Amino acid sequence: MLSRMREQLARAGIDAAALEARLLLGHVLDTDTVALIAHGDRKIASEECRRALELTQRRAAGIPVAYLLGEREFWSMPLQINEHCLIPRPDTELLVSLALERLPAENPCVLDLGTGSGAVILALKRERPDIDAWGSDLSGPALAVAARNARALRLDVHWFQGRWLEPVRAAPTFDLIVSNPPYIDPGDPHLEQGDLRFEPRMALAAPNHGLADLEAIAAMAGQHLRPGGHLLLEHGFGQAAAVRRMLDGWGFHEVCSHRDLAGHDRVTEAQSRDGST
Repeated sequence: MLSRMREQLARAGIDAAALEARLLLGHVLDTDTVALIAHGDRKIASEECRRALELTQRRAAGIPVAYLLGEREFWSMPLQINEHCLIPRPDTELLVSLALERLPAENPCVLDLGTGSGAVILALKRERPDIDAWGSDLSGPALAVAARNARALRLDVHWFQGRWLEPVRAAPTFDLIVSNPPYIDPGDPHLEQGDLRFEPRMALAAPNHGLADLEAIAAMAGQHLRPGGHLLLEHGFGQAAAVRRMLDGWGFHEVCSHRDLAGHDRVTEAQSRDGST
């Protein structure tokens, strides 16, 4: 069965066909990839065969393996995901690392904008249980995924639905606001390639060459930050200069960008001057 699945995925152009075949069959048999090899003589029931081949066909059609498994690991946490939220990616762990370094020593209040599956705020909450954690998203189905992940990880987060900071107008001010917003140009051809074809477009693309939502957050964030509070924004690798200019324009200071493991500027941070910028 593994050989058959691997060959079908390879014919469809899947680069990691052998690994993905093991992941999909392991999912069907409720076992890990090591056990698949160790017990390679196990007989597979007809229903298990049917399910395995169905998943293989869907993967060959391009559906992301993370959606087929219903899970993706992020920051060493197993997160449930589905087609209503982005697939968490390793690049975003830079956002988590930088945020942890900037948290106050005691009881910080943190907001994650466009939380999706809840990956970023849940990673922060797990590392710092004293965080007063908040997450907002425009998508109700995405927030439902985030809430399920929080329950599974036994982490307490306040969830709010709405556009960026609009649903938290009555909330306290924050020590830290983080966001991985849509930042791809709607005309970018990459949106029609690979996993991006199946991820929610509203969580990927933004007008004004991908900068519209970054600008909206920059315009609203200052009034929700405590004096000296930090804003951290993930963005495309070619957008750092534009993001720095917009943050300067909205009165933030200490504006700088940070590179990911590939050497691309990936996260830009800024500080509020007086909490009413």
